[in-house]
Amino acid sequence: MPLLTPQIQDENDYSLVASLDNVRNLSTILKAIHFREHATCFATKNGIKVTVENAKCVQANAFIQAGIFQEFIVQEESVTFRINLTVLLDCLSIFGSSPMPGTLTALRMCYQGYGYPLMLFLEEGGVVTVCKINTQEPEETLDFDFCSTNVINKIILQSEGLREAFSELDMTSEVLQITMSPDKPYFRLSTFGNAGSSHLDYPKDSDLMESFHCNQTQVNSI
Repeated sequence: MPLLTPQIQDENDYSLVASLDNVRNLSTILKAIHFREHATCFATKNGIKVTVENAKCVQANAFIQAGIFQEFIVQEESVTFRINLTVLLDCLSIFGSSPMPGTLTALRMCYQGYGYPLMLFLEEGGVVTVCKINTQEPEETLDFDFCSTNVINKIILQSEGLREAFSELDMTSEVLQITMSPDKPYFRLSTFGNAGSSHLDYPKDSDLMESFHCNQTQVNSI
C-alpha cells in the first residue's frame, strides 16, 4: 500500500491505525449489522468490535480480528467511539461495490483519539481518496451476560440456511414463535398469519445445525 503511507502523520500520533488490502471484506461484514444508522466501535489489541443496538432490546456485533488486517496498531488499552455507520459504509464503497477484475481497494484507517474524526485513506488503481468522518460520544451498550451455567438450550445454525428459512415464513404473522426441544420437533419456526398457522421443523442432525444442545423444551415468541 505504498500510496497511502506518506498521507498520514507519525503512527504514534494515532490511538488506532489499521490497514487492509481489500476494503470490501470489511464492508461486507459491516453491512450484515447495518440495521441502525449509528454504531459503537471498540478497538483493542485483539481487533475491532462494532456494535449496533435498537431500543436497548436488540444488539448485533461484528468482530474483526486483528489478524485480518495487514497492519493493526492500538496505542491504548482500548479505544471507543460512536460513528454514523451509514456514512462509513458509503465511504468504504466510494470506488463502487463492483470492482474491475483484478482491482482491489486498499484502506488505511486512522483515529487520533477522543474528539477527533475517523480518517479513511482509500486507494484504487493509483487514485487516493481521503474521508474524514466525525465521531461522537460513545453510548453505553447492553451487556448480554450469557453465563454458561444459566444457559438451558443452545443451538448454533448456519446463517445462510436460516436466512432461506426466514424467506419461507408467512410475513403476515405478527409474531415468530421459536421452539427448542430435546425431543421432536427439536427446532421449529412457527408463524400465525392470514392463511393460518405454519411450521418449519429441523431435526437436530439437519445440515443446518452446527451445534445442538437442549435440556428442556422452550417456546419463545418475538
